[in-house]
Amino acid sequence: MAASSCPASAYGCAEKYQKLEEILKEHKGVPGGLIPVLHQVQLVFGYLPHDVLVRIAEELDLPLSEIYGVCSFYSFFSLKPRGKYTVSVCMGTACYVKGAPALLAKIKEALQIEDGETTKDGLFTLDTTRCVGACGLAPVLTIGDDVYGRLTPEKVPEILDRYRQ
Repeated sequence: MAASSCPASAYGCAEKYQKLEEILKEHKGVPGGLIPVLHQVQLVFGYLPHDVLVRIAEELDLPLSEIYGVCSFYSFFSLKPRGKYTVSVCMGTACYVKGAPALLAKIKEALQIEDGETTKDGLFTLDTTRCVGACGLAPVLTIGDDVYGRLTPEKVPEILDRYRQ
């Protein structure tokens, strides 16, 4: 196996790799098992580290390129570590017209990251989405399962501070 994505001394690391092996054992030889494996592994690690993808390729007898193709095709898979909280700004038509670009700019400024990046402290990952289905609340931002609507850029720092505590 390739070099580990977390040192053996890291809290919970050995348990994560043990869980990886359990997931692989459960899905070995199951047709169409790659996507469920990737989902479960991402839940364990928080993202899909390269060494883990190499191990999946070995165990499922699939080319690594095929696994990377699936990971890059589906937006819900992440190849980079993600923050504890995902901040997602809706850029759908209603939100866009009602001020989502200004909201996004304020969040980028407040977090000092760009879309798709994670803060240095590992607390926030910033994403944009096309529609969250809350058009009547435009503009909308979500943090995890929490939905915030009818926002102005001035409200952003207060909302982010709730998650910093």
